[in-house]
Amino acid sequence: MSTEFDLVVIGAGSGGVRAARMAAGHGARVAIIEERFFGGTCVNVGCVPKKLFSYGSHFPQEFALAEDFGYRVKGWDFHWPTLRDNKSREIQRLNGIYQRILDTAGVTIFEGHGQVLGEGRVAVGERVLETRHILVATGGQPFVPDFPGREHVRISDDLFYLEALPERVAVVGGGYIATEFAGILQGLGCEVTQIYRRDLFLRGFDGDIRQFVADQMQEQGVTLKFNTDVKRVDLEAGRRQLTYQDGSTEVFDEVFYATGRVPNLNGLFAQGAAPALSDGGAIKVDDNYQSSVPGLYALGDVIDRIQLTPVALAEGMWLAAHLYGKDKPAGPMDYRNIATAVFSHPNIGTVGLTQEEALQKTDAIRVYKSSFRPMRYTLGDKQERSLIKLIVDDASDKVLGLHMAGEDAAEITQGFAVAIKMGASKADFDATVGIHPTAAEELVTMRQGELITG
Repeated sequence: MSTEFDLVVIGAGSGGVRAARMAAGHGARVAIIEERFFGGTCVNVGCVPKKLFSYGSHFPQEFALAEDFGYRVKGWDFHWPTLRDNKSREIQRLNGIYQRILDTAGVTIFEGHGQVLGEGRVAVGERVLETRHILVATGGQPFVPDFPGREHVRISDDLFYLEALPERVAVVGGGYIATEFAGILQGLGCEVTQIYRRDLFLRGFDGDIRQFVADQMQEQGVTLKFNTDVKRVDLEAGRRQLTYQDGSTEVFDEVFYATGRVPNLNGLFAQGAAPALSDGGAIKVDDNYQSSVPGLYALGDVIDRIQLTPVALAEGMWLAAHLYGKDKPAGPMDYRNIATAVFSHPNIGTVGLTQEEALQKTDAIRVYKSSFRPMRYTLGDKQERSLIKLIVDDASDKVLGLHMAGEDAAEITQGFAVAIKMGASKADFDATVGIHPTAAEELVTMRQGELITG
């Protein structure tokens, strides 16, 4: 097996695999190193299994809703091992697909721990690979703060392999992972408390959306404890006793910490071979993803950009074209107006500026909001609601942001993201005839906006 390459990629997650495959397609000799699993966080302990579990957690609600439409759904039962093991089988299938993609592209695969020895040299096991360029795409890993009893809590990865579901569970954290996990576990039948040290979760999202989701989650039965922090965790008769900073205590069967992720750089650089890092431990890169070490590049969750799978994919394609393509990218990758979703309960879809961000960038905005009960819930008593919001620049009429919380939010937002990316105006939205009856038609029928100045 050759040990000389044009590009050696460390990490076979979304960004690494895309960069390797595209670089090989441009004619480069490429190797990739992976020590854990192909597909990275997204495929194995992130987006894919999370979405499958989210689907699974909605069935109790669907069974209840079916009664309103005349169906008699009685005596149903949930078997956790079936969902867990079916998920694992699907992940195993996807792992194989990623390996076949690399094989088909002509990428040489090395399984083991990769370490950068210096410029143009990477070790994997007993081998030393010589290369012109090195790409670090090792992703992130869950972060748990240091406190007494830290060893008694679980990280987000653990949910996907639990032997049994806990009856009473705490989820600590206020980001999208914690919020998604709280909704999933509640939907699967657990009694859930989400704990966050600030006054409202989902920091960085639009304020109205954050509050709406909090209200809906509480309506569904999730207990939210804001402005609450954990001081210690003790193991008591097989259960976890949380002691809060105010001295009060509470007992749970399991405690999941989803308090952020940090770049996975464990053992990645030999002494003297590490590039410059940010204060948060991310690899510093320029617009070309070049680090402070010549020939050493990084992308995805190990850098300080946007930590999303589609972003890593786009970065990988951009870098491969930049290094080896005949047609080089015209400029740096554009990070503006990247749509994203949170598969909380209810789902969130968002693209563009929040109301808070827009007021920092322009003198006056018009805000259009619509809160409504989706049609499928109107035959019964369930008070499921959706919220849709548009942020419009008052001077130019350009739509600066679109935010939705509710059923199908991600699917709806993905379609409208194209319009936002193209610079659509509110007049363009108004001129579009809606599809009736749908939730999405609200986005083209809102006419009364509130003028807000900074």
